[in-house]
Amino acid sequence: MISTLLVANRGEIACRIFRTCADLGIRTVAIHSDADEGALHTRVADTAVRLPGAAPAETYLRGDLIVKAALAAGADAVHPGYGFLSENADFARAVRDAGLVWIGPPPEAIEAMASKTRAKELMGLAPLDAHDVSPADLPVLVKAAAGGGGRGMRVVRDLAALPGALEDARAEAASAFGDGEVFVEPYLENGRHVEVQVLADTHGTVWTLGTRDCSLQRRHQKVIEEAPAPGLPPALTEQLYALAERATRAVSYEGAGTVEFLVADGRAHFLEMNTRLQVEHPVTEAVFGLDLVAGQIRVAEGHALPAEQPAPRGHAVEARLYAEDPARGWAPQTGTLHRFTVPDGVRLDTGCADGDTIGVHYDPMLAKVVAHAPTRTEAVRRLAGALERTALHGPVTNRDLLVRSLRHPEFTEARMDTGFYDRHLTTLTEPAPDPYAPLAAALADAHGRSRFGGWRNVPSGPQVKRYERAGEEHEVAYRHTRTGLAADGVRVVQAAPHLVILEVDGVRRKFEIARYGDQVHVNATALTALSRFPDPTPEHAPGSLLAPMPGTVVRIAEGLTEGTEVKAGQPLIWLEAMKMEHRITAPTDGTLTALPAAVGRQVEMGALLAVVEAVRP
Repeated sequence: MISTLLVANRGEIACRIFRTCADLGIRTVAIHSDADEGALHTRVADTAVRLPGAAPAETYLRGDLIVKAALAAGADAVHPGYGFLSENADFARAVRDAGLVWIGPPPEAIEAMASKTRAKELMGLAPLDAHDVSPADLPVLVKAAAGGGGRGMRVVRDLAALPGALEDARAEAASAFGDGEVFVEPYLENGRHVEVQVLADTHGTVWTLGTRDCSLQRRHQKVIEEAPAPGLPPALTEQLYALAERATRAVSYEGAGTVEFLVADGRAHFLEMNTRLQVEHPVTEAVFGLDLVAGQIRVAEGHALPAEQPAPRGHAVEARLYAEDPARGWAPQTGTLHRFTVPDGVRLDTGCADGDTIGVHYDPMLAKVVAHAPTRTEAVRRLAGALERTALHGPVTNRDLLVRSLRHPEFTEARMDTGFYDRHLTTLTEPAPDPYAPLAAALADAHGRSRFGGWRNVPSGPQVKRYERAGEEHEVAYRHTRTGLAADGVRVVQAAPHLVILEVDGVRRKFEIARYGDQVHVNATALTALSRFPDPTPEHAPGSLLAPMPGTVVRIAEGLTEGTEVKAGQPLIWLEAMKMEHRITAPTDGTLTALPAAVGRQVEMGALLAVVEAVRP
């Protein structure tokens, strides 16, 4: 029996595994980098071990250090979570060789499926030869052979772009997984991403625990997932189950795993088998009423699964909350998460708490929010409503996009596919500011104040305040009167520092306000209070290329120096932030006149990377 378990991971998944361990009476050990010293997963574990360093390659990707940490802390088992070393056969062997219990499949099964190229061969498939791709094969997908999460993937629609896509994918895959192997396969547009959850024991029993639809993706990484996958014909569902069981038995799999498919034209196309727990496993848990982590632990302890698997009930939907700005190319965001609360009635899996800092070293996912209900319609409505009422004070997030996605007709009618955001991102990210939010912020700030210390009998001009939201400036005016604060077009029912109630056309509206320096949150609207006397001088010269997020400069285009002629759209600098690479391109044809960026340099958001002087007409 396992008594003490180390989780070789961080954040949300570590906290989620610790929760099950607490239920089972198992003591827990966390590991952490220097950047994660005060992270939530270190606070909820019984014991924590420091791995010196900040970057993943120095810490969470160091299997030797993790095994030493487990032994030093007295652990007798290791759970890898997902990502990092979760699908690394050598790490699984090292854990077993150290006399520890590995909470996962045998190393041989990981090895057989960890490389997507070998997995395809095992299923009787073969990738395209990158050297023989023809225009008739387009579009194609360049994909990392190891790992997942959308890293090391590039869609190629023009044959001339293939060499660059291969180079970029290799670099990103090597950074994220320590393995730069990539392959090429046909890219099936507008298909549905459907997967089957499996759980297998060491006694020959395999459960196929329903389907999940994960079609809403950005950068090939899932955003909204649900179980069961809606609208699949029964015959196709049975085919998916059969293929999933075939893959599971082919490698003598043990524990929890996922077999992924692309469904297009009524057919299932095998993608890969993930030999680990998936991020979206909670929707399966909700539908089947089980704990997959507990199942993994029991299988690792040698227990047999019941011959009959549990029956499904209802529908579950999960949304991933990211610290990112979908309107700016999904740019990761950093900063202090001042407040994060989710309404009752939904499941929250998170590795963050009020006051935590969202840094640059790791994936920007803050949490997963899951709703379960008797029907799909009810589950979707419940999740959208809960996200809308969630308090998120801090960095920009994708919360508004999630709410709009869940309420989009294509999603509510289950007509979505993997091209959803390609078609709808622009409309889904159009600003829809609450017109009364700036006024509410101004009234809350003005509570208890008045000109010259009190109301005056002599009429005077209104007070004016300015706020910025999503790049747009809003100016509002209010007055101090004998009866309190007033503004044109509304009746001020109540104005306090944290609550303002306005009556608009006979309807009362409530605004909850929180302020952190010049950042003001009014319900779900984030504002920045602007100075009354803005600096009229521009901060940067025209043509300045600024870092869109904090990160590390990992590459500069070959031969790029001051005086180099560049073309509009030409990649100049590669910035790595939160395990993703971001290309900085030339905004116009011109000449590079400055290049402060240097490989290895850490930069803050807004830092000057380069200056391109446009060609004069």
